[in-house]
Amino acid sequence: PFSNRLVIMMPLGSMHTPEVVYSPESSMRRPRQLFSGMMRDLHASRELAWLLFVRNIRAQYRQTLLGYFWAIFPPLVTSLTFIFLNSQKIINVSTTKISYPAFILVGVLLWQGFVDAMNTPIRLVNSSVAMITKINFPREALVMAGLYEVILNFVIRLALVFLLLVWRRDPISWTALMMPLGALSIIGLGLMFGLLLAPLGVLYQDIGRGLSLLTSLWFFMTPVIYPAPTTWPACLLGRINPVSPLLVTTREWLDSNDFFMPASFVLVAGLTFILLLAGWILYRLAMPRLVERMSA
Repeated sequence: PFSNRLVIMMPLGSMHTPEVVYSPESSMRRPRQLFSGMMRDLHASRELAWLLFVRNIRAQYRQTLLGYFWAIFPPLVTSLTFIFLNSQKIINVSTTKISYPAFILVGVLLWQGFVDAMNTPIRLVNSSVAMITKINFPREALVMAGLYEVILNFVIRLALVFLLLVWRRDPISWTALMMPLGALSIIGLGLMFGLLLAPLGVLYQDIGRGLSLLTSLWFFMTPVIYPAPTTWPACLLGRINPVSPLLVTTREWLDSNDFFMPASFVLVAGLTFILLLAGWILYRLAMPRLVERMSA
């Protein structure tokens, strides 16, 4: 993608053999050709992405006794920990519209989807170095395979939340039908950060390790286990934290009687789409150079 290529059809008897001519000119100078190639490779990588997704899922749970339960075990333990702390008044969380167990489980579910999506590009590229350096294939297949994993884990956890709501008989509003839109926005936000950080994450292992520390701190700065603060200066976290409006609005849709979509949600979701496209372009342009460096 750092160089343009021109395909010339050369006559050879009754057949036409394509000849590819590479140019040192950056593909950014021809955005139409760049986007055409991106969409073409995205479409071509569907089957490979599915095969990689199936392979990764089987590899993750092949030698486990609990199998797919590990998809819900980490967020479940996190939720139960804070539910216990709140019940013992070790931490004091103000009253929530829905029961606190459902409140925190939905929040942890959405947060975990964001974290998984952010870590996926770096994790899959680093784990596929041998294949990337030996086989020429659309690199979008790695991102798509990782996205399939994130969505699968999210659906499994969502089933757990639904069972909890039914068991506790928590009221569910019709606006809960909008929750998939919020979930996709949160996953898209995480994927956007992951694509922007992927080139550096491949070159420097510090990025992946630093993300673990950052997300641990970020978790407590996001209203996952507590309602969004409304007083100064705590409310400042909600204004500068891009995850907050997406998570809070999506959780509000669960029990709100009215269609609730604040301007901050629309703004962050719109910027997420634009920056996600920018992250995809950066990922596409950087991968050939990264392959050269990893092959050296």
